[in-house]
Amino acid sequence: MAATVDVRLSQGTVRGTRGRAVSRFGAIPYACPPVGALRFQPPQPVPPRGLIDATAPGPGTIAPQLPARLRDAMGDLEGTQSEDCLHLTIWTPAADRARRPVVVWIHGGAWQSGAGALPWYDGARLAEEGDVVVVAINYRLGAPGWLCLPGLTANLGLLDQEAAIDWVVRHIDAFGGDPDRITAMGQSAGATCIAALCGRKPRFRRAILQSGALGRGFRSLEDAHALGALFLEAAGASDVDTLRGLPMDRLLAAQQAPALQAALSAGTYAGPLFTVVADGEVLPGDANARMAEWAGACDVLIGTTRDEMAAFPGYGTDEDSRAAGEAVFGARSRLWAGDARRAGRQAWLYRVDFAPTARFGACHCMELPMVFGTLDAFASAPMLAGADPGRLRDLSARMRAAWLRFIRGEAPGWDAAPAMQSLD
Repeated sequence: MAATVDVRLSQGTVRGTRGRAVSRFGAIPYACPPVGALRFQPPQPVPPRGLIDATAPGPGTIAPQLPARLRDAMGDLEGTQSEDCLHLTIWTPAADRARRPVVVWIHGGAWQSGAGALPWYDGARLAEEGDVVVVAINYRLGAPGWLCLPGLTANLGLLDQEAAIDWVVRHIDAFGGDPDRITAMGQSAGATCIAALCGRKPRFRRAILQSGALGRGFRSLEDAHALGALFLEAAGASDVDTLRGLPMDRLLAAQQAPALQAALSAGTYAGPLFTVVADGEVLPGDANARMAEWAGACDVLIGTTRDEMAAFPGYGTDEDSRAAGEAVFGARSRLWAGDARRAGRQAWLYRVDFAPTARFGACHCMELPMVFGTLDAFASAPMLAGADPGRLRDLSARMRAAWLRFIRGEAPGWDAAPAMQSLD
């Protein structure tokens, strides 16, 4: 039987599993379950309770979702789906109040798929090698987290992320972390969300933005309301109160409604069905014009992959696909780094050029197994098919070392922006 370790918080006693070098605390609630009357409401604080069992060995509960769009490149993810998903997982070398650097992971998935504590994102290796505390969070996906309609609070998933980071600030010292040395790290949708959080009151000092689609910017309130109305009709609901009472599978099915898919395919609305909205309340209506200002909120490690679009249907590694990736991911990431430096912040750029297959090249998500050192969890990922194991391990070791240096407050190991580090 695995040894356990207890951490006492005002919220209750959290019981995790003590490993050889790292202790793991899984599925800790950071907000009330957003179900029933709390569906489509901002996250609510968790009331005090007794023992919180955080010893489950698996990845834990994931937000309700359809199969991921990028499963052809990454493979499928598994987990128990439930709207009671506002949990976080912690990996720490020791719950000893040693005030180590902290990194909070915000996963991607086009605001419709993914989860924080998947085997893909196991934080044990980073925690052990870097003597840091790793936190992975879940947040609401799809309509429960990102639907935008008049009278409904927008960007609920973003508020979930902020609530999770607030929880970390309040409690992470009990897990051996330093609340004054938090790095927010996100990929794809997660990176875009971190950019948005920089426009609020960021609780982190540094940010790692991996393949954020910053070139698309944030959706306008007008477009978000139009898509929201189409979603409401697709779900067969007359208003939000009706929508609140529908079963989750009905909401998931509505995401695939022909009218919605036609509107997205026509190019009327840039980006996926759900995304961050410049709603005028959670984020200012002129959010896109203020991105240069927000880039000055913290030091940044930011980058992309060479063939971002090759992971998406209809794209490959040809020049046109690379140009599309440059417009969506590359150019705005470099601009963010430049804006950060002009604001007096430190900034470093990278590009992943590692391309083990002709089909996927250096596609979107290629850096993930390397950053976390979770090559075994990605063993069946088509984007890595046929890759030389030794080369994978070497690149992973180099990337983990660079990311950990940044998390500890140092330079990653190459010249600052505008220099671009190739990772291959």
